[in-house]
Amino acid sequence: MLELTHIQKSFDGVTVLKDISMQVEEGEIVSILGPSGCGKTTLLNLILGIVEADAGTICYNGEDLTRAAMEKRGFNIVFQDYALFPNLNVYQNITYGLKNRPGISTQKEVEELIHLLGLEEHLSKRVDQLSGGQKQRVALARTMVMKPRILLLDEPLSALDGVIKESIKDRIKTIAREFHLTTIIVTHDPEEALTLSDRVLIIDQGTIAQYGCPADIIQKPENDFVRTFILNQLEIKRNNIYALFGADAAGRAG
Repeated sequence: MLELTHIQKSFDGVTVLKDISMQVEEGEIVSILGPSGCGKTTLLNLILGIVEADAGTICYNGEDLTRAAMEKRGFNIVFQDYALFPNLNVYQNITYGLKNRPGISTQKEVEELIHLLGLEEHLSKRVDQLSGGQKQRVALARTMVMKPRILLLDEPLSALDGVIKESIKDRIKTIAREFHLTTIIVTHDPEEALTLSDRVLIIDQGTIAQYGCPADIIQKPENDFVRTFILNQLEIKRNNIYALFGADAAGRAG
């Protein structure tokens, strides 16, 4: 379990995160949702260890990681731009991290992950020969072979659309379930968060506006910001809400 308690963060005297407390259970998919500039990426970076909190604690399975270096935490991230190595082919990108930690995944485990993500036919290709969805799958595979304790995803679907977006969404769910992998996703898209996650943390100007399961957020928004942001501003498609949460929720979204 990951637990954040009373996290505070400021940059140049400007408060970015204020009194953030949350728990993430093992194997959960949690989305951090909010508009641009609300602090969600800063929160992801605090969990990863790129940024250090001004106050508060970050614990994982009872271990205090608040001041621990990123490499000591065992959390891995897939960045929004994938951050693949253009001079390496797909297979070399996937297995790059194993050069320094060769025993962390066996050859069989690497092959099973490649199969799970449907990358067999692309292994010898260069990065510039791949589509956006293929690059996303390679980035996921490269992270997964390192067996992270927590998988962090920064806007994983923002550059994708249509069938490709739904395919990657399904693969993220499959990976989380099959590996019982705690997964934290940053997104600005309410529909993405609500259809992908077990729970959603909504941030408004650095504070928690609501933290709960998708059904509760749709059916019981705790304040006007959540109601406006989820249902009106970003115009979530009524048919998707209907399929997930029923007619009452779809009526409220309309």
